[in-house]
Amino acid sequence: MSSPSLSALENPSEFVARHIGISPYDELQMLSVIGEASRQALIDSIVPRSIARAGKMDLPPAISEAEALAELKTIAGKNKLLKSFIGQGYYGTYTPGVILRNVLENPAWYTAYTPYQAEISQGRMEALVNFQTMVCDLTGMDIANASMLDEATAAAEAMTLARRSVKAKGSVIVVGGDAHPQTIEVMQTRAAPLGLIVKIANSAEEWDAALAADDYFAALIQYPASSGWLYDWAKDAEIIHAKGAAVIFATDLLALTLLKTPGEMGADIVVGSTQRFGMPMGAGGPHAAFMACRDEFKRSLPGRLVGVSVDAHGKPAYRLALQTREQHIRREKATSNICTAQVLPAVIASMYAVYHGPEGLKRIAERTARLAAIMASGLKQLGFTTSHHESAFDTICLKTDGATDAIAARAVAAGANLRKAWEIYLCVALDETTTRADVELIWRIFAGGQPLPDFAQLESSAADLIPGALRRTSAFLTHPVFNTHHSETSMLRYIRQLSDKDLALDRSMIPLGSCTMKLNATSEMIPITWPEFANLHPFAPADQLLGYQELDALLRRWLSSITGYADVSLQPNAGSQGEYAGLLAIKAWHDANGQGQRDICLIPASAHGTNPASAQMVGLKVVVTATDARGNVDMADLQAKCEQHSSRLACVMITYPSTHGVFETQVKELCRLVHSHGGRVYLDGANMNAMVGVAAPGEFGGDVSHLNLHKTFCIPHGGGGPGVGPVCVVEDLVPYLPGHATAGLQGNRKKAVGAVSAAPYGNAAVLPISWMYIRMMGAEGLKHATEAAILSANYISKRLQDHYPTLYASANGHVAHECILDLRGLKETSGVMAEDVAKRLADYGFHAPTLSFPVANTLMVEPTESESLAELDRFIEAMIAIREEIRAIERGEWPQEDNPLKNAPHTADTLLAEEWVHPYPRHVGSASAAYKAGGVKYWPPVSRIDNVYGDRNLFCSCVPIADLA
Repeated sequence: MSSPSLSALENPSEFVARHIGISPYDELQMLSVIGEASRQALIDSIVPRSIARAGKMDLPPAISEAEALAELKTIAGKNKLLKSFIGQGYYGTYTPGVILRNVLENPAWYTAYTPYQAEISQGRMEALVNFQTMVCDLTGMDIANASMLDEATAAAEAMTLARRSVKAKGSVIVVGGDAHPQTIEVMQTRAAPLGLIVKIANSAEEWDAALAADDYFAALIQYPASSGWLYDWAKDAEIIHAKGAAVIFATDLLALTLLKTPGEMGADIVVGSTQRFGMPMGAGGPHAAFMACRDEFKRSLPGRLVGVSVDAHGKPAYRLALQTREQHIRREKATSNICTAQVLPAVIASMYAVYHGPEGLKRIAERTARLAAIMASGLKQLGFTTSHHESAFDTICLKTDGATDAIAARAVAAGANLRKAWEIYLCVALDETTTRADVELIWRIFAGGQPLPDFAQLESSAADLIPGALRRTSAFLTHPVFNTHHSETSMLRYIRQLSDKDLALDRSMIPLGSCTMKLNATSEMIPITWPEFANLHPFAPADQLLGYQELDALLRRWLSSITGYADVSLQPNAGSQGEYAGLLAIKAWHDANGQGQRDICLIPASAHGTNPASAQMVGLKVVVTATDARGNVDMADLQAKCEQHSSRLACVMITYPSTHGVFETQVKELCRLVHSHGGRVYLDGANMNAMVGVAAPGEFGGDVSHLNLHKTFCIPHGGGGPGVGPVCVVEDLVPYLPGHATAGLQGNRKKAVGAVSAAPYGNAAVLPISWMYIRMMGAEGLKHATEAAILSANYISKRLQDHYPTLYASANGHVAHECILDLRGLKETSGVMAEDVAKRLADYGFHAPTLSFPVANTLMVEPTESESLAELDRFIEAMIAIREEIRAIERGEWPQEDNPLKNAPHTADTLLAEEWVHPYPRHVGSASAAYKAGGVKYWPPVSRIDNVYGDRNLFCSCVPIADLA
């Protein structure tokens, strides 16, 4: 018997078998149930031959986990780590080890899904309520949402919130010129298609003149200013309010531990970033932004909002509040996109505040401010004057005239980055990580050989730079949660207590249709905390970001090959932003070709709800087209609407495979039809996990697609963010991909639509995850993953067909990567709704599938390729067991209003209560039979939550301790 070859023993594709949960033996069993001879035969029977990709993806061959990490480490090493004094919204920070290890690096937190199923999301929602409370307390506002994407896009959302909420009818928003430049740029991008005008006031005279006019609906103030100065804006706020306009503050939460709050100055809306609360700079993201507002604006507040309600037993419980604002429901009436959250970074920021508490945060801020005062005093001795304002928190702006470039170069040579501003200034920003040695380094850079100031002498004599009138006097973070967990033991246990309440991928399968909850491998996650990736400033000089540039270029090339498109931008930091950027490109292309009247966007009724919201944001008018009885786009209705709106047709937005879980056979004909009327085809790539390696949208007629790297390409959902939503385009749309003038990345693309996120590479710090996934899988591995996902969905559909028929399927009865289980008939026979089945699944240890979307009273299941056959069977058996419980109701054994489904989920407290009044035994309520094989029981922490109560009694801050008793 011959020995295996060395090549076979090296096993470069080892990771493929670790990522894909189905073994070759399991595959044969599944195929026999489905009735297909091979995996290839199954794919050939599902993916229309007309769109099957002709050639292989041009990707490097698979390599092992160790080899991929080594290769990526080489790329990371091309980044240069200098001490950052740039500021501009990004600062050095320390992630406390207990939070780094137990939240950021913990799959119990990073593999969780968006908390739509409230009963099994109580831990992360408590952390988000802490976040909302923290923001409200520090800003002095009434209510805050559960995070936004970044400070710049939060400011753009504040602009549109103000526009629809105030009496002033003007189309202008006045912005102080000393706002962060990336914020101004993103606001300009967002304003243009909506017909809004961003008026920049670069001097006090321009500001006063702008406020005296009658053409504006809002004004935005950066506080502290980007260059560092402080001012009391209360009188300006009165002037703005007298015009019926809104006052928007962009602010810094660490500064607000010491400063008078925006709320005390008359703010209507407050935005900012929580980056410096423990989240590394990461070349720009992910970081949790925030938005807070006064009470009158709360029902128009964009994004997600966690509120407090009660469960079936009157116990306080958390849930997403005001869910009627969801774009899935509002659709063409949507004014914003709910997929604008960074939950994992928000959890980290809130935990940072819990760990440090108000006194700890204040101490960090006071130390930073004191070092800034000492530094400024020393620079004054060296002959450098500050800008026309003497006040500051952490940032000093120095007039350097003709010496600006020379001093900046000296700084780089000394291992530091300063910020150039307005050609004649250099700004120096300090932060939590700044030391005495750093201040002396700054002095040395500016001294140019002069003797340095005496630190010890200035330590006691340097004047405070925060004006007394602007010193904060109000208390903050008074709730016990911010004043209890300051020891590591207590903090560790608090984090564990919260994570134990949740159900994430580390416990069981999350079978969500349309959201692709797949393995986020540990080897993919390791690089995100490497200092070479984590500690870079997004606006560091380009030659210090060579590793990120290579990472960006490789991922763009690979994703282009995977999708069949000409080029990709990785800047959008969520799938919703990718949609937005793609539609901006289409609109800009029409405008450049003299077709600016094209403003109609056709969207099938089955499309993702993000689609109409994104179209609205680009200024397009949404026209809904019908779907046929099989769930496909109704081609006759689409043709009629194309003809009706031919001269104004901008684009059609479709999801492929469809949201109904099938590969529509007429997709090429659809693309040709739209193109014949001068429109472009936007193909939503949310379901790309069904196409990688088997079909490429750029080859079969798509003009634009966005991808969800947090779905198909393994970036974790993190409880509802971070995400990355690259936008992919065909050749003639490449010039219209997002630029980033603030970062100097316009290049030769004069037609670029402008920045769509604050940082040039978006959520750059999580891009290594997708790089690792593609590099370890290779072309064959990626194709195998797609085929395994389709195999798993069809296996579930077939196994459950006698219990829950699949609503939509192709002519041969097969589905794509997901299937919609039809529960609509159960209401008549048993009173059971799909929501009851979803709640009951928690007792069996599963997150529910997607509930009632895209069809009411159905469940949409997507298993992904990562789950083993054993886990698929466990889910199937749970669903069958629940169906048997429904049959017992149908037979009259249990009342329709009192049965295991209507009372689900069952908490341990209710099952252990002395009194048991239900007609079924306690062990049935607990679903204990599901755990006989040695599985670990998950106990839902609360019973079914009362949604109506939560919206009628809106409360979105930490629950008083007395109410928890």
